[in-house]
Amino acid sequence: MIRSMTAFGAAQGTVDNWRVSWDLRAVNHRYLDLGLRLPDPLRGLELEVRNKIGESFKRGRVECTLAWKPLAQEAGPTRVNPELVRDLLDALRSIEALEDRNWASFSAVELLRWPGVMQESEPDIASLESGILAVLDRALAEALAFREREGAQIAALLDQRCADIQRAVGAVRERLPAVLVGLRDKLTARLADVAATPDASRLEQELVYLAQKMDVAEELDRLTAHATEMRHILTQREPAGRRLDFLMQEMNREANTLASKSADLETTRAAVDIKVLIEQMREQVQNVE
Repeated sequence: MIRSMTAFGAAQGTVDNWRVSWDLRAVNHRYLDLGLRLPDPLRGLELEVRNKIGESFKRGRVECTLAWKPLAQEAGPTRVNPELVRDLLDALRSIEALEDRNWASFSAVELLRWPGVMQESEPDIASLESGILAVLDRALAEALAFREREGAQIAALLDQRCADIQRAVGAVRERLPAVLVGLRDKLTARLADVAATPDASRLEQELVYLAQKMDVAEELDRLTAHATEMRHILTQREPAGRRLDFLMQEMNREANTLASKSADLETTRAAVDIKVLIEQMREQVQNVE
């Protein structure tokens, strides 16, 4: 079963005294392009997070965001930064010495409001790591389920269009004998216009030449083979986007050749229909991992 590159996954959990939230969003991209946004204290998890996401995503632009905050009722204790307080007081005394005057002294409350004076205790990241990554695993599982559901829908659309192409190819193949008869009739009529008694050998030579020039059996065989291979790929588990994209290029090439060799209106119409189906498939394949 193929997978879509579009995905969304989110998970929340409580790890010790912290509320952890992961958010994953993915769209199609030629390669795996991963964007991470982690809180500064958790930057050390980046390599592990990249490895985990790389195990689940092989292609696509993936945006991954981690948010965390302490639980209100169990927020970590705060403490005064004594070094900053001393620096502030020393700075005040220096200013007073320069001006040779006494400035209004700070109150304790004003000091506590100064940025950085009150510090929250640093969490023990090592003890939180496994719990945070476990929440990430849940977000990845949700994203994977999303991709597989959408991939199943894409596979059904592609399979249906492959079947339509195979039916169109079969109809063209059935018309080949009638097309040759039509060519013979047209050529006979033209020769009759220029000669009272058409040369039978010349007629056969011209028919052989035209039959070779307009022979589309090879193109029909290749279109059938490509459609069959695509339907087989759709049943596989491994990433198939690049292979499907290659098959789209080859099928489009054969459809163009079929149209250029067409010797009657019905074959031309069938070639156009096949090209439309291929273009519809190409748009879907762009979102396959």
